[in-house]
Amino acid sequence: MSVAAKQVSIWLQPEIGERLGRRPGYSRAQITRAAVEIADHEGLDAATMRRIAQEMGTGAMSLYRYVPKRDDLIDLMLDAVVGEVELPERPTGDWRADLSLVAHQTRAVGLRHPWQVTLARRPTLGPNSLRVYDFSLRALDGFGLHVDEMTSLCGMVGDYVASAVRDEIGWLDYAWAHRHRPQAMDGRVRRTVRQTRRRVRPVPDVQPLHPRRATVPHVARRTLPIRAQPHTQRHRRPAQHDDAVRT
Repeated sequence: MSVAAKQVSIWLQPEIGERLGRRPGYSRAQITRAAVEIADHEGLDAATMRRIAQEMGTGAMSLYRYVPKRDDLIDLMLDAVVGEVELPERPTGDWRADLSLVAHQTRAVGLRHPWQVTLARRPTLGPNSLRVYDFSLRALDGFGLHVDEMTSLCGMVGDYVASAVRDEIGWLDYAWAHRHRPQAMDGRVRRTVRQTRRRVRPVPDVQPLHPRRATVPHVARRTLPIRAQPHTQRHRRPAQHDDAVRT
Protein backbone atom coordinates (compact mmCIF):
# COMPACT_ATOMS: atom_id res chain seq x y z
CA MET A 1 0.00 0.00 0.00
CA SER A 2 1.37 3.42 -0.93
CA VAL A 3 2.00 6.20 1.59
CA ALA A 4 -0.79 8.26 0.04
CA ALA A 5 -3.24 5.37 0.42
CA LYS A 6 -2.30 4.94 4.08
CA GLN A 7 -3.22 8.57 4.76
CA VAL A 8 -6.71 8.26 3.27
CA SER A 9 -9.55 8.06 5.77
CA ILE A 10 -11.12 4.63 6.17
CA TRP A 11 -14.44 6.20 5.16
CA LEU A 12 -13.02 7.06 1.75
CA GLN A 13 -11.61 3.60 1.11
CA PRO A 14 -13.89 1.07 -0.59
CA GLU A 15 -14.43 -2.36 0.93
CA ILE A 16 -12.03 -5.01 -0.28
CA GLY A 17 -14.77 -6.80 -2.18
CA GLU A 18 -15.56 -3.62 -4.10
CA ARG A 19 -11.90 -3.21 -5.02
CA LEU A 20 -11.33 -6.80 -6.11
CA GLY A 21 -14.71 -7.40 -7.70
CA ARG A 22 -15.44 -10.58 -5.74
CA ARG A 23 -17.12 -11.56 -2.49
CA PRO A 24 -14.68 -11.13 0.42
CA GLY A 25 -14.23 -13.63 3.21
CA TYR A 26 -14.88 -11.03 5.90
CA SER A 27 -16.20 -7.49 6.18
CA ARG A 28 -15.36 -4.38 8.15
CA ALA A 29 -18.64 -4.75 10.00
CA GLN A 30 -17.67 -8.24 11.24
CA ILE A 31 -14.26 -7.06 12.36
CA THR A 32 -15.76 -4.02 14.06
CA ARG A 33 -18.36 -6.07 15.94
CA ALA A 34 -15.68 -8.41 17.24
CA ALA A 35 -13.50 -5.46 18.28
CA VAL A 36 -16.34 -3.74 20.14
CA GLU A 37 -17.23 -6.91 22.01
CA ILE A 38 -13.62 -7.40 23.11
CA ALA A 39 -13.28 -3.77 24.18
CA ASP A 40 -16.52 -3.95 26.17
CA HIS A 41 -15.32 -6.96 28.17
CA GLU A 42 -11.55 -6.50 28.29
CA GLY A 43 -10.84 -2.84 27.55
CA LEU A 44 -9.81 -0.93 24.45
CA ASP A 45 -6.16 -1.98 24.62
CA ALA A 46 -7.20 -5.63 24.37
CA ALA A 47 -8.90 -5.04 21.01
CA THR A 48 -5.81 -5.74 18.92
CA MET A 49 -5.92 -7.20 15.45
CA ARG A 50 -4.32 -10.37 16.75
CA ARG A 51 -6.98 -10.73 19.43
CA ILE A 52 -9.76 -10.01 16.96
CA ALA A 53 -8.35 -12.57 14.54
CA GLN A 54 -8.31 -15.13 17.34
CA GLU A 55 -12.00 -14.50 17.99
CA MET A 56 -12.81 -14.79 14.30
CA GLY A 57 -10.69 -17.89 13.79
CA THR A 58 -8.32 -16.43 11.21
CA GLY A 59 -4.89 -14.87 10.93
CA ALA A 60 -4.18 -11.29 11.94
CA MET A 61 -2.47 -10.43 8.66
CA SER A 62 -5.55 -11.38 6.66
CA LEU A 63 -7.62 -8.81 8.56
CA TYR A 64 -5.25 -5.98 7.71
CA ARG A 65 -6.50 -6.25 4.16
CA TYR A 66 -9.88 -5.01 5.42
CA VAL A 67 -8.73 -2.58 8.15
CA PRO A 68 -5.18 -1.38 7.40
CA LYS A 69 -4.42 0.58 10.60
CA ARG A 70 -5.39 0.64 14.26
CA ASP A 71 -6.59 4.22 13.85
CA ASP A 72 -8.98 2.94 11.20
CA LEU A 73 -10.20 0.23 13.57
CA ILE A 74 -10.87 2.75 16.34
CA ASP A 75 -12.76 5.02 13.93
CA LEU A 76 -14.93 2.08 12.88
CA MET A 77 -15.55 1.09 16.50
CA LEU A 78 -16.51 4.61 17.55
CA ASP A 79 -18.91 5.06 14.68
CA ALA A 80 -20.45 1.64 15.29
CA VAL A 81 -21.39 2.41 18.90
CA VAL A 82 -22.59 5.93 17.99
CA GLY A 83 -24.96 4.10 15.65
CA GLU A 84 -26.83 2.99 18.79
CA VAL A 85 -27.96 6.59 19.36
CA GLU A 86 -31.67 6.60 18.50
CA LEU A 87 -32.92 9.90 17.10
CA PRO A 88 -35.96 10.90 15.08
CA GLU A 89 -35.55 11.75 11.43
CA ARG A 90 -35.61 15.48 12.17
CA PRO A 91 -35.58 17.73 15.27
CA THR A 92 -38.88 18.53 16.93
CA GLY A 93 -38.32 22.29 17.01
CA ASP A 94 -37.77 22.33 20.79
CA TRP A 95 -33.99 22.72 20.96
CA ARG A 96 -33.83 21.90 24.67
CA ALA A 97 -35.71 18.65 24.23
CA ASP A 98 -33.71 17.72 21.12
CA LEU A 99 -30.30 18.33 22.70
CA SER A 100 -31.42 16.60 25.91
CA LEU A 101 -32.36 13.57 23.82
CA VAL A 102 -28.92 13.56 22.19
CA ALA A 103 -27.29 13.90 25.61
CA HIS A 104 -29.24 11.05 27.24
CA GLN A 105 -28.73 8.76 24.25
CA THR A 106 -25.00 9.54 24.22
CA ARG A 107 -24.82 8.84 27.95
CA ALA A 108 -26.47 5.45 27.44
CA VAL A 109 -23.89 4.56 24.77
CA GLY A 110 -21.06 5.60 27.08
CA LEU A 111 -22.32 3.41 29.90
CA ARG A 112 -22.72 0.41 27.59
CA HIS A 113 -19.25 0.95 26.12
CA PRO A 114 -17.05 2.59 28.80
CA TRP A 115 -13.99 2.69 26.53
CA GLN A 116 -15.88 5.03 24.20
CA VAL A 117 -15.81 7.86 26.76
CA THR A 118 -12.00 7.97 26.68
CA LEU A 119 -12.22 8.80 22.97
CA ALA A 120 -15.08 11.30 23.20
CA ARG A 121 -13.02 14.18 21.79
CA ARG A 122 -11.63 12.13 18.91
CA PRO A 123 -12.99 13.54 15.62
CA THR A 124 -14.52 11.04 13.25
CA LEU A 125 -16.30 11.36 9.93
CA GLY A 126 -18.27 8.15 10.09
CA PRO A 127 -21.87 8.14 8.86
CA ASN A 128 -23.38 7.56 12.30
CA SER A 129 -21.31 10.30 13.93
CA LEU A 130 -22.24 12.74 11.19
CA ARG A 131 -25.92 11.82 11.58
CA VAL A 132 -25.91 12.70 15.28
CA TYR A 133 -23.89 15.86 14.71
CA ASP A 134 -26.19 16.98 11.91
CA PHE A 135 -29.23 16.44 14.13
CA SER A 136 -27.70 18.56 16.88
CA LEU A 137 -26.86 21.39 14.50
CA ARG A 138 -30.34 21.37 13.01
CA ALA A 139 -31.81 21.53 16.51
CA LEU A 140 -30.08 24.89 16.96
CA ASP A 141 -30.90 26.22 13.52
CA GLY A 142 -33.24 29.18 13.22
CA PHE A 143 -32.10 31.15 16.28
CA GLY A 144 -29.78 33.51 14.45
CA LEU A 145 -26.66 31.71 15.65
CA HIS A 146 -23.49 31.61 13.61
CA VAL A 147 -22.31 28.14 12.66
CA ASP A 148 -19.32 28.55 14.98
CA GLU A 149 -21.67 29.26 17.90
CA MET A 150 -23.80 26.25 17.03
CA THR A 151 -20.70 24.08 16.88
CA SER A 152 -19.50 25.38 20.25
CA LEU A 153 -22.86 24.65 21.89
CA CYS A 154 -22.92 21.11 20.50
CA GLY A 155 -19.38 20.60 21.74
CA MET A 156 -20.33 21.91 25.18
CA VAL A 157 -23.14 19.37 25.48
CA GLY A 158 -20.85 16.57 24.33
CA ASP A 159 -18.09 17.55 26.78
CA TYR A 160 -20.57 17.73 29.66
CA VAL A 161 -21.97 14.29 28.89
CA ALA A 162 -18.51 12.73 28.53
CA SER A 163 -17.40 14.22 31.86
CA ALA A 164 -20.58 13.08 33.60
CA VAL A 165 -20.29 9.55 32.24
CA ARG A 166 -16.63 9.32 33.28
CA ASP A 167 -17.63 10.28 36.83
CA GLU A 168 -20.54 7.86 36.75
CA ILE A 169 -18.35 4.99 35.59
CA GLY A 170 -15.82 5.87 38.30
CA TRP A 171 -18.46 5.67 41.02
CA LEU A 172 -19.78 2.39 39.65
CA ASP A 173 -16.25 0.93 39.57
CA TYR A 174 -15.71 2.12 43.13
CA ALA A 175 -18.95 0.52 44.25
CA TRP A 176 -18.07 -2.75 42.55
CA ALA A 177 -14.55 -2.81 43.97
CA HIS A 178 -15.77 -2.16 47.53
CA ARG A 179 -18.94 -4.22 47.13
CA HIS A 180 -21.19 -1.39 48.23
CA ARG A 181 -24.89 -1.85 47.94
CA PRO A 182 -26.67 0.74 45.78
CA GLN A 183 -28.42 2.12 48.88
CA ALA A 184 -25.11 2.59 50.65
CA MET A 185 -23.63 4.32 47.61
CA ASP A 186 -26.64 6.64 47.45
CA GLY A 187 -26.05 7.70 51.03
CA ARG A 188 -22.32 8.15 50.48
CA VAL A 189 -22.88 10.26 47.39
CA ARG A 190 -25.56 12.42 49.00
CA ARG A 191 -23.24 13.21 51.92
CA THR A 192 -20.47 14.15 49.49
CA VAL A 193 -22.79 16.42 47.52
CA ARG A 194 -24.02 18.15 50.70
CA GLN A 195 -20.46 18.74 51.93
CA THR A 196 -19.40 20.09 48.55
CA ARG A 197 -22.37 22.45 48.32
CA ARG A 198 -21.58 23.87 51.77
CA ARG A 199 -17.99 24.62 50.78
CA VAL A 200 -18.42 25.83 47.21
CA ARG A 201 -20.52 28.78 46.09
CA PRO A 202 -23.38 27.51 43.89
CA VAL A 203 -22.99 27.96 40.12
CA PRO A 204 -26.11 29.29 38.35
CA ASP A 205 -27.93 27.04 35.90
CA VAL A 206 -26.06 23.86 36.90
CA GLN A 207 -27.90 20.92 38.43
CA PRO A 208 -26.16 18.75 41.09
CA LEU A 209 -24.96 15.56 39.43
CA HIS A 210 -26.05 12.21 40.80
CA PRO A 211 -23.29 9.69 39.97
CA ARG A 212 -25.62 6.93 38.85
CA ARG A 213 -28.38 8.98 37.26
CA ALA A 214 -26.50 11.69 35.42
CA THR A 215 -28.70 14.49 34.16
CA VAL A 216 -27.74 17.01 31.56
CA PRO A 217 -29.01 20.57 32.19
CA HIS A 218 -30.14 22.76 29.35
CA VAL A 219 -27.34 24.19 27.26
CA ALA A 220 -28.51 27.65 28.29
CA ARG A 221 -31.59 28.87 30.11
CA ARG A 222 -31.17 32.35 28.74
CA THR A 223 -32.60 33.52 25.46
CA LEU A 224 -30.56 32.50 22.45
CA PRO A 225 -28.28 33.63 20.96
CA ILE A 226 -25.68 33.68 23.74
CA ARG A 227 -23.11 36.36 23.15
CA ALA A 228 -20.38 37.48 25.51
CA GLN A 229 -19.76 41.14 26.21
CA PRO A 230 -17.01 42.78 24.16
CA HIS A 231 -13.54 42.40 25.60
CA THR A 232 -13.25 46.15 26.25
CA GLN A 233 -16.47 46.20 28.26
CA ARG A 234 -15.65 43.19 30.36
CA HIS A 235 -12.30 44.61 31.46
CA ARG A 236 -13.08 48.34 31.68
CA ARG A 237 -12.15 49.83 35.06
CA PRO A 238 -14.82 51.71 37.04
CA ALA A 239 -14.92 55.48 36.45
CA GLN A 240 -14.33 56.21 40.14
CA HIS A 241 -11.15 54.20 40.08
CA ASP A 242 -9.97 56.12 37.01
CA ASP A 243 -10.55 59.43 38.80
CA ALA A 244 -8.68 58.24 41.86
CA VAL A 245 -5.70 57.27 39.72
CA ARG A 246 -5.66 60.64 37.95
CA THR A 247 -5.73 62.57 41.25
